[in-house]
Amino acid sequence: MALRQAIRLRRERRQRQWRAFRKRRQLKPVADRTAKIAPRDVIVFCTLRNERVRLPYFLRYYRDMRVGHFIFVDNDSTDGSREYLAAQPDCSVWTTTASYKAAAFGMDWLNHLLRKYGTGHWTLTVDPDEFFVYPFCDTRPIDALTDWLDTYHIRSFPAMLLDMYPKGPIDAVPYREGQNPFEIACWFDAGNYMISRNRKMQNLWIQGGPRARVFFAEDPAAAPSLNKIPLVKWQRGFVFASSTHMILPRGLNMVYDEWGGEKASGCLLHAKFLSPLTAKVAEEMQRREHYAGSREYEAYSARLGTEPDLWTKWSEKYINWRQLEILGLMSKGNWA
Repeated sequence: MALRQAIRLRRERRQRQWRAFRKRRQLKPVADRTAKIAPRDVIVFCTLRNERVRLPYFLRYYRDMRVGHFIFVDNDSTDGSREYLAAQPDCSVWTTTASYKAAAFGMDWLNHLLRKYGTGHWTLTVDPDEFFVYPFCDTRPIDALTDWLDTYHIRSFPAMLLDMYPKGPIDAVPYREGQNPFEIACWFDAGNYMISRNRKMQNLWIQGGPRARVFFAEDPAAAPSLNKIPLVKWQRGFVFASSTHMILPRGLNMVYDEWGGEKASGCLLHAKFLSPLTAKVAEEMQRREHYAGSREYEAYSARLGTEPDLWTKWSEKYINWRQLEILGLMSKGNWA
């Protein structure tokens, strides 16, 4: 049984590699500065569409973390995102008008670029509304974390997606370009999470938080997954299998301790619930390019008209990574 499973997973990995290789033809370079990537650079990989208002803070956040280079796939933006990124000296940009859905929700494009430019580097694959938090991130740059991971021959590092939200209706306070989103969306759920194990891929499956509580209240099991493995020391044979929720070979998904220990982990602060969400939902309801027939965006569309308040008396106001560790949402493990 184990041998058959291993053969099936090896076949799936090769199929995904082949898909990524074929879909490379859909990508057209806009600004290729990859020759500037230094051997020890940590590289951010990101797919986006119409996220111009978010980009200045996104870049500043990761530059402050000492990320060395950014590689973007722009999926036919019409708001100036592509032009803005192409003007940034530490960004390489590809564009495509092809279907996001048909490209495995953008992962075929990123798997190709990860293989070509990420091999041998620590790579951080995130969305424009995801902000990586790791132990000691307030005092140590990201290469301090990756150096420690290299020392212990750890190849992948997990981060739970933590949905952040404002107090009051999502549209009540307009988000300004360049603003720290967590000045507005500074609250999160400290509990209310369901965890199970995916035996096929050997990863933990996490659901819950405000999306399960508000937008999927009638069927929490249908809520989006919150488990991610964004930080990976990339090698040529690696592929993301389902966004950054799972990766092959599946040994990279074993980022937790089965025997009661505590491996180091982080969080991705998710700044989705801000004023730009309303326009984003309207656009995606027209495009229908997201997972499961855009089920998640259907849930948003059904509730946003009622101006829901995600805040409850059990909500926690974000302070720092140490607070998240105390609450059990991330861990420094044995990194001192």
